[in-house]
Order: sequence, then structure tokens, then C-alpha cells
Amino acid sequence: MDYIEALILGLVQGLTEYLPVSSSGHLQIGHRLLGIEVESGLTFDIVVHVATVLSTIVVLWKEIVWLFVGLFKPIAPVGTTPQSGLWSRLNDEQRYVLKIIVSMIPIGIVGLLFKDWVEEAFASDLVVGVCLLVTAFLLAFTYYVRPKEKKEISVRDSFIIGLAQAAAVLPGLSRSGSTIATGLLLGNSRQNMAQFSFLMVIPPIIGEAILDLRHLVAPSEEYLMTHVVEETIPFSVLLIGFLAAFVSGCLACKWMIALVKKCKLIYFAIYCAIVGSLVLIFF
Repeated sequence: MDYIEALILGLVQGLTEYLPVSSSGHLQIGHRLLGIEVESGLTFDIVVHVATVLSTIVVLWKEIVWLFVGLFKPIAPVGTTPQSGLWSRLNDEQRYVLKIIVSMIPIGIVGLLFKDWVEEAFASDLVVGVCLLVTAFLLAFTYYVRPKEKKEISVRDSFIIGLAQAAAVLPGLSRSGSTIATGLLLGNSRQNMAQFSFLMVIPPIIGEAILDLRHLVAPSEEYLMTHVVEETIPFSVLLIGFLAAFVSGCLACKWMIALVKKCKLIYFAIYCAIVGSLVLIFF
């Protein structure tokens, strides 16, 4: 991998991680167009994933600080709230964090038990093309179907949105597109989903990087038998990829939050439909 390829793939990762067009699908397309073996870029993929996590933290640092400060506040004593249940005694920040944890359950199960199998079984251009079309359908559906908005995201909604995130392990099925579309179809406001969908994605991306890291630190015999031995990528190349993913991730995250609030996802539906069709025709 050279500097130009690192720059291109870093930009692709940073932009598509937050825009509802599927980062995994676009990275697979990018690898194909540039002639790079997917297995030979595992270190690079980890680096750019970490960069996108940092970009989210930079963009949403106020919300993250708000959650951390509120999370460690004491729980209200029994009798000081209208209801005596534990949930009613928690503050807004603690309830919000618990909803994020609930949303992580499906992707945690899939990531720990089925991640490698999914990547092996569905790493094909056909799957990418079909899933991009599914993403297009979901985004278009939210444009035309707008249920009555709720005041806040419920625990039940958090779990269902988490299911959508787990399904997005399929290459071509956008993580942000699936979670935002699902949340909107459940009746949650654009404002709430713009924040929740990006905060809930931070732990899974970190977890995904850790799971991939184990293949570099202590690869199993099965992994070595089914994957190409990774080439050594120079630090300067990794740095370029990291910076490209970080800067483009910051821009894409801010842009996407604004677009969700304005309900402008139909344009991405059209884009995904076009790219998905091209993948099915030419790849």
C-alpha cells in the first residue's frame, strides 16, 4: 500500500463511516478498484477505525462530557422521586447511558460469536451490491413514512436500533443509515437520532478494532490458514491514512448530524441505489 492508496482509503473510511452509504461496502469496493488484498490491510483498517472513533469524540465531546459527568452522580434516594423504582431514580444521563448499553447487546453478540463467520460468508461483491440497495430502500422509506415523533428514545427502541446496527455487519448495509432509519421509523425525532446514533457507534467501533487486533497479536491457526499473511505497512503510510480518516470523519460527522436534522437522507438513498446497481452490473 502506498501513500496515494492510504489517502484514498482513509478518506473513504472517514466519510462513509458516518454518511449512510456503508463504510465496509465502500472499503471493499475501494480495495477492488485499487487492487489491494483485503486481508493485507488489517493493520490499516484498525488504524482508520480508531481515527473515526477519535473524530466522533472530537465532534461530540460536549455530549460525551455531559454523559460522563452525569453518569457518576449519586442515584436519587428512595422516596425522593414520584416513583420508587430504580429507573425513575436515575438521572437523564444515567438512563441515556443504559440505553446505549442496551443498544450494544445485539452487536456485542454478533461481534463476539459471528464476526469472523459473517466476514467470510458474505464478503462478496454480490452481497455489497444487494445490501447497498437495501440501504437505499431504508433511507427512501424514512423520507416518505414519518410517524408521530416521541419525546425520547425508549429502552425498547434502543434494543431495536441495536438490532439494526448488528445487521449492518453485512458489507454494504450502512450502520448509520440502518440505525437512523430504524429510529426514525419507530417515531423518534431527528434531533434525538442524530445524537444517539453517533454516540452508540463508538463502543462497537472500538470493540471491532480490538477483535481485529487479536488477529495481529496472536493469530489462530485457522486464521493463518484462511488469510493472506499481512505485508508490513510503513508508519508514514499508516499516518496518512489515519489523518485522512480523522479529518474526513470530523467533517462527515458534523455534516451528517445536520443532514439528519433536516431530513435530507433521500439523496443518499439515490446514491446507494446507483452504486449498488453498478456493483451488481460490473463487479
